[in-house]
Amino acid sequence: MAQKPDEPLMLTVHSLPQLDQASAQAAASTRAGRWKMLLLLLVSAAPVVASYVTYYVIRPEGRRNYGELIQPQRPLPGFTGVNAQGQAVPLTTLKDQWLLISVADSACNETCQQHLYLQRQLRETLGKEKDRLDWVWLRTGDADLGEPLRQATAAAQVLQVDAQQLAEWLQPAPGQRLEDHLYLVDPLGNWMMRFPAPLDPKRAKSDLDRLLRASAFWDKAGR
Repeated sequence: MAQKPDEPLMLTVHSLPQLDQASAQAAASTRAGRWKMLLLLLVSAAPVVASYVTYYVIRPEGRRNYGELIQPQRPLPGFTGVNAQGQAVPLTTLKDQWLLISVADSACNETCQQHLYLQRQLRETLGKEKDRLDWVWLRTGDADLGEPLRQATAAAQVLQVDAQQLAEWLQPAPGQRLEDHLYLVDPLGNWMMRFPAPLDPKRAKSDLDRLLRASAFWDKAGR
């Protein structure tokens, strides 16, 4: 019986299904939506990323910080203070500005007056950048403010607060009192630096200059 010649192996190739126009548009729209969502997330996270760059990338520059960086940073607490007009002001409304904070009893002794003076001077020496920094006096106790003190702090944020609540947020260095320091809060509302006591104004200004310069691309004056 004659042997049949080998027959080549025949393969059937099926063409891939083609997307119709509606499906193609839907796929393109989905991709565009994903890119938009990613861009939105990046934009929203930019201030947070910038704050980390500001505080932790500058830090290795020979460790030139004069103030002590607070780790972890502590957000503004949820309690309320009372301003000079007797209005309730939640501390969280102070966000979106750099805050240079002093703490003292409402009677305001010599140290308190010195800190208020230094806060005002440090802010003024920032020149055109001064509107990015608020000076804040968180005062404790029930003593009334005299007229000279009211006038001297007219440009400040002065809030009467509960001393015990305040002590749960801000803390002094070991061996110091809460009233001995100036404290710095970033525009995101985080306490992030404590200046040594007694204060060296020139070195404190250097810290402020570096922080404001490093955050200039995302932090603008005003709330």
